[in-house]
Amino acid sequence: MKEENIKGREHPLSLIINDTVKVFTELGFDVATGPELEDIWHNFDALNVPKDHPARDMQDTFYIKGNQDKVLRTHTSSVQIRYMEEFAKSGKKPPFAIIAPGKVFRNEATDSTHEMQFYQIEGLFIGEDISMSNLKGILSYFYKKMLGDEINLRFRPSFFPFTEPSIEFDLKYKGKWIEMGGAGMVHPNVLDKCGIDSSKYQGFAFGPGLERLMVIKYLMSDIRYAYQGDLRFNQI
Repeated sequence: MKEENIKGREHPLSLIINDTVKVFTELGFDVATGPELEDIWHNFDALNVPKDHPARDMQDTFYIKGNQDKVLRTHTSSVQIRYMEEFAKSGKKPPFAIIAPGKVFRNEATDSTHEMQFYQIEGLFIGEDISMSNLKGILSYFYKKMLGDEINLRFRPSFFPFTEPSIEFDLKYKGKWIEMGGAGMVHPNVLDKCGIDSSKYQGFAFGPGLERLMVIKYLMSDIRYAYQGDLRFNQI
């Protein structure tokens, strides 16, 4: 039986992650990483998430059996906490800008736009004169670079414990709005807990999911295809 020459290809999600990192590093963002198994302080407490917040419930978060201080991280926002703590300890002064791509985990029902595990890219930009207009400009630039100038991106008010004010942003795809992620100006409590002087510095954070971006870029119908192990998926 004759063997065929089969060339490997990168997974579509890997292509999205690599392109995303390229766009932001070209803008001057550094890349930061952190553990997927996270402690309560970095995943919740330092991010101003109160003890009665639904995200802390075992129905929404994967806790480690026998160790209630450890969870599978629910967002890559924990990386911004670790980065700011180390930055403050170093004695350096802002500005700084980072992105943190990585996998996150949430105990929720799956459907065409939801998975229990997915990739998120955290963004953080801290300085003296950073505003919401900077945030909107960065996100608009990013999605235009990824999808083209004709994208339809909207911003709407929201609430997150770690940002104030907070927004969510959506892209229009096949006639419907798809939520891409949340963002906002970093809450002063978060900066102070990390050793950053909130009376002098401010900035924004954002955390879009990358599977939904993959769905839109490659005209897919279901994000679950990315995790089914079908090699034909890599032929996109």
